[in-house]
Amino acid sequence: YGHSNQLRQARAMGDYLIVGVHTDEEIAKHKGPPVFTQEERYKMVQAIKWVDEIAPGAPYVTTLETLDKYNCDFCVHGDDITLTIDGKDTYEEVKTAGRYRECKRTQGVSTTDLVGRMLLMTKAHHSNIDEDLDYRKHTDNFGKGPKGHSPWTGVSQFLQTSQKIIQFASGKEPQPGDTIIYVAGAFDLFHIGHVDFLEKVHQLAESPYIIAGLHFDQEVNRYKGKNYPIMNIHERTLSVLACRYVSEVVIGAPYAVTADLLDHFKVTLVCHGMTEVVPDKDGSDPYEEPKRRGIFQLVDSGSNLTTDLIVQRIIKNRLEFEARNQKKEAKELAVLEAMKRLEEEKH
Repeated sequence: YGHSNQLRQARAMGDYLIVGVHTDEEIAKHKGPPVFTQEERYKMVQAIKWVDEIAPGAPYVTTLETLDKYNCDFCVHGDDITLTIDGKDTYEEVKTAGRYRECKRTQGVSTTDLVGRMLLMTKAHHSNIDEDLDYRKHTDNFGKGPKGHSPWTGVSQFLQTSQKIIQFASGKEPQPGDTIIYVAGAFDLFHIGHVDFLEKVHQLAESPYIIAGLHFDQEVNRYKGKNYPIMNIHERTLSVLACRYVSEVVIGAPYAVTADLLDHFKVTLVCHGMTEVVPDKDGSDPYEEPKRRGIFQLVDSGSNLTTDLIVQRIIKNRLEFEARNQKKEAKELAVLEAMKRLEEEKH
């Protein structure tokens, strides 16, 4: 949702947003191993509702040539630094030409922090569990170079506001003639498996209005175990709202899809993917009511990617990631030092 928030801000600066997505090869060269394949990433970015078009295989260093090729007036990046493999600012050329704009980085989330949560197996990131000191100690070591803390790679707390939810929400009410479809789940680490599922559900109706019910952290932990969900309810809400197929989100939906819920939202269809449905606390089927009404449908996303698999990919890459984050932090700290020196020289 940090990436989505950047795309939202960029889209607000103009009329048409083209997003350049790098190949696996480019990322491996400059940053380290990507978690998702380029095909997965192209599809993910395309599914974000502020994106008009993607430019696959975009070069890591944005040049004026690239901007002209896609008829772009300017490019936008967050206010964190991106450096090439040899430590140069990747946006130097477009900045000099005055075709660069900056947007605010989303506080409180970074890929580094999410990777840390996956590797540490604590539940300290859930929405109402006290901060675990052990977790703090680990996150401080994770992605931190020997010399201190870069503000870009470090870990900070995400603070949800109503403003952020409003910015992400579509604000569209269901219209007469809309098919109101309800889907529920954890939607943790919102990924291509979720996108494929929602896209398939979206295709089930002429004018679909999809409501996604998100379970609270403790509920997800009950049926998923370990330290799931990796992202807490606030983070999952924004991730799902950013998807172009979703019209509305129920924050903390009941695990059992009740008659009340179906009547309240005037639901015509309830869909679930091919993943296992764990019984409710009392052993009952959470989809009993929609099944009784004959409005329940299983939808095959055609994707086999799960949150579990992503975590496995990360653990497999763990050592490479840790090396990557320490290198990244060291590069960022070097730039900060240089910036500080420049400031001092000015005075």
